[in-house]
Amino acid sequence: MKEKNIGTSFDSWLDEEGIRQEVTANAIKRVLAHQVAAVMTKDGLTRTAMARRMRTSRATLDRLLDAENGSVTLATLQKAATAVGREVRLDLV
Repeated sequence: MKEKNIGTSFDSWLDEEGIRQEVTANAIKRVLAHQVAAVMTKDGLTRTAMARRMRTSRATLDRLLDAENGSVTLATLQKAATAVGREVRLDLV
């Protein structure tokens, strides 16, 4: 016989703790930072070269690549995507 889950779901727990939005935003930022870094590695781009392509400072690129830093604008994400021939897609669900 299949056992039922006991307790709440992870999402329910995050809601109960009042941290769901923060955790979700941090997860999205980590994924984006990882994706940009992966494309840079694949394309053999240094941080300096990437910042130059983005027409931005190295500090701005460092903030984007820092998974712990949530202060990244959509404009910076768009510049990074364009610099490596990609696009940013956002959906409200």
